[in-house]
Amino acid sequence: MISRPFPSKKSVFNYVLAHSRATIPNPIPKILPCSLSAAFPSFSSSISSQNSDSTYKLTHKDWLSPNEVIKIFENLRDPNSIISVWNQYSKRKDYKPNEALYTQVINKLAQAKNFDAIEDIMRKIKLDKSCRLSNDFFHNVIKIYGQLAGRIKKAMETLFDMPKGYNCWPNVKSFNLVLNLLVSAKVFEVVHEVYLQAPMLGIEIDVCSLNILIKGLCENGDLEAAFNVLDEFPKQRCEPNVRTFSTLMHGLCETGKGKVVEGLELLERMKFKGCEPNAGSYQEILYGLLDAEKYVEGKEFMVRMIGEGVDPSFVSYKKLIHGICKERLLRDLDWVLKQMARQGFVPKMGMWVEMVQSVVSVSYSFNHVSVSKIVNCENI
Repeated sequence: MISRPFPSKKSVFNYVLAHSRATIPNPIPKILPCSLSAAFPSFSSSISSQNSDSTYKLTHKDWLSPNEVIKIFENLRDPNSIISVWNQYSKRKDYKPNEALYTQVINKLAQAKNFDAIEDIMRKIKLDKSCRLSNDFFHNVIKIYGQLAGRIKKAMETLFDMPKGYNCWPNVKSFNLVLNLLVSAKVFEVVHEVYLQAPMLGIEIDVCSLNILIKGLCENGDLEAAFNVLDEFPKQRCEPNVRTFSTLMHGLCETGKGKVVEGLELLERMKFKGCEPNAGSYQEILYGLLDAEKYVEGKEFMVRMIGEGVDPSFVSYKKLIHGICKERLLRDLDWVLKQMARQGFVPKMGMWVEMVQSVVSVSYSFNHVSVSKIVNCENI
């Protein structure tokens, strides 16, 4: 891959903020406590009672162990009460939150979709610096920001803040999560910029990192750059795996339209490198052939698949039957129907209608194999 100078962290964040398609969900309308009490007095008093039972220990001067504090937050029934209870706890002399408590509180706030409060908690953690936090903690926070809150910029910012802001160097798992969030949000131009900053974060790139790059480039339609990533594997002391090749095959056969031949060549290259194709690898090629309306080649490849012990999907048979009927290649119908029966598949009504119409139009009779025999798998 062509190396480029590291962009400033600020420029990457600004780009994401301006171009990310991920949107922050609309805030849930708040129901006024008074209206809730008026409508459901018994429900309101029940929640209040449960919260009181959970938090009464906070009003006592007795020293609370970390596990007791965690239990208090764990037993809260109303996630919207988290902040008030947290403020109550923070005023105690035995206030000393640990990772387990922070995780419990943040998960409860995520459940309440109070993502602003999570940001407040994270700011306090950064200022406090008294609690050592693990990569698992930050992985969870990044996941909440990216997948639940739709705050891709905040997820990425958290990753880059980990070394200096939180005194915790990120691992490759958290790094890959951010890469994947960017690809899912279709912020393709930023994916490579973040990838280039791996050394700055102390990250050792792995196969998953490179596979995410390939996935992003394929989804962006840049197949040439996706194939160039293969040259990056030996530089990072990595070996391509089944997912690597399957993603490239999908890119060739789906995005490339008409590049199925290259997909077949890639399948052979995959075997040459000692990476055994799985059912998904074969299926990508088969779908590519059928979608490109290469039905003869599709049928031949299906024969090859079955010969190598890989069963085609029901959708593959459906696509092939459609092509056979469209191209009037009806002599292949016997074979297709027998293979479907062997796998326990039965054509749907629409498929039967299409076949019957094609057969009637050319006065062909399934090589004398009756429809009932095919459906019931009798001596075929």
